[in-house]
Amino acid sequence: MKQDDHTDEQIRDILSLKKVAVIGISKSSFKAAHFVPKYLADNGYDITPVNPSSDEILGKKCYDSISEIDENVEIVDIFRPSDQVLPFVKEAIKKKPKVIWLQEGIHNSEAEELARKEGIKVVFNRCMLAEHQRLC
Repeated sequence: MKQDDHTDEQIRDILSLKKVAVIGISKSSFKAAHFVPKYLADNGYDITPVNPSSDEILGKKCYDSISEIDENVEIVDIFRPSDQVLPFVKEAIKKKPKVIWLQEGIHNSEAEELARKEGIKVVFNRCMLAEHQRLC
């Protein structure tokens, strides 16, 4: 699977944004959907968990959906299978984030195009933890 065509400098700029909503965050410490956001939180990111099956993850209140989050969100980081991404992206667009980040192995052309039409940058098939370690 290919990845987006952002340059390292553009990814560094995106990683300078600190308010991240994580859709599909997991309670299981063995899953990337847990250890990636934990790493980000440990490295200065303000993580907002979004998972309707949990009340709290990483010591933070867990929201059922992104639309329930009151505060501003700069990056929406999505840990959902590619074929399930579209409704999450449609909802995320309403929050007007600067970036929608589809984690490694996730790519949905229709969802990505919708976000870009709204002026939102889209990163796909990349891991925020790996990119942070590589560039920061």
